[in-house]
Amino acid sequence: MSQSILVFDFGTNEDAAQQARRKVETWTQSFRLGKKILLRFDREESPATPHGADGEPAKHGSGEAESSKKKSTSASAKAHSKAETTEKPEANPGVRLLVRLDFSDHEKLSHHRWLDRIRAEEPFKSAKGETIRPGDAAFAKTAELFDSLD
Repeated sequence: MSQSILVFDFGTNEDAAQQARRKVETWTQSFRLGKKILLRFDREESPATPHGADGEPAKHGSGEAESSKKKSTSASAKAHSKAETTEKPEANPGVRLLVRLDFSDHEKLSHHRWLDRIRAEEPFKSAKGETIRPGDAAFAKTAELFDSLD
């Protein structure tokens, strides 16, 4: 099997990563690639923001503080929402997109064409990309990471 894993680091640009995901899904459906092109997201958790079990930021304080927030004036609510928007860029984790190309040996030409095409398209071109092939030392580690992501 001719297999490669492309790793694209989008940093904190979630929109570009989602655009890349939509583009790969479109290709998969349009060209009937099935499981020849698979993608997974690897999101790095930000250590600066504590998260609850559901992924939301952990809430501090008691129910009494929450009821007082509901009674706050519109000016303080606006100030609170501004504080939240300034915190969001810090809470945004790094996003990496892993794309696995898995073509059979007789499809080497298709494999190379897809490698070139993916790297040349816009959402992928703007991200820091790396191609990992079976002969590389990091291939086993990256393949294990790809399989562990869901």
